Amino acid sequence: MSELDAEWAQRVAAAEQRARAEGRGDVAEYLALRATNDLARGVGCDWLFATFNALAAEANRRGASISIVQEDAHRFRVGMSTMVGRKLILRAGVRELVVEAGWPRAPQDGIVRGGGLAAARISHFGDRARDASLLLMQTTNGAPQWVVVTETNARPPLHEEQVRQHVAKLWQ
Repeated sequence: MSELDAEWAQRVAAAEQRARAEGRGDVAEYLALRATNDLARGVGCDWLFATFNALAAEANRRGASISIVQEDAHRFRVGMSTMVGRKLILRAGVRELVVEAGWPRAPQDGIVRGGGLAAARISHFGDRARDASLLLMQTTNGAPQWVVVTETNARPPLHEEQVRQHVAKLWQ
């Protein structure tokens, strides 16, 4: 969690406590839901980046020579909305894989369309057919799960094997 995210979480918790003390249960409930959703978003994004990092490191141990660069406080557009999060760049020779994940932080940033908690994009430089758009969805058991957005609007879950295939495309 970045310092900005930690500060944000602390301020939301303080605002929730003030709202409860002032008898504003509606505001307190909203802030509690926001904090819960932000936690799920953070966990989901952490899993996505950790999985790509781990698989790139595994490929490097087998001789892939993938360079790994991560950027925090990254902003990217999804439709008319702006997502704020992180960016991971994996490079092997002239091939490049970019993973962006985040969610709108302020009202002017817009929304995550499709009922998602967060959005992500996987981009293969020079091979757009392999690109993928993802949504982080809340499951019935409460755990967040990344799903792949398809043209037919089906939303199959993203599994580690699919992430492995994205990374493998860099060096095979």
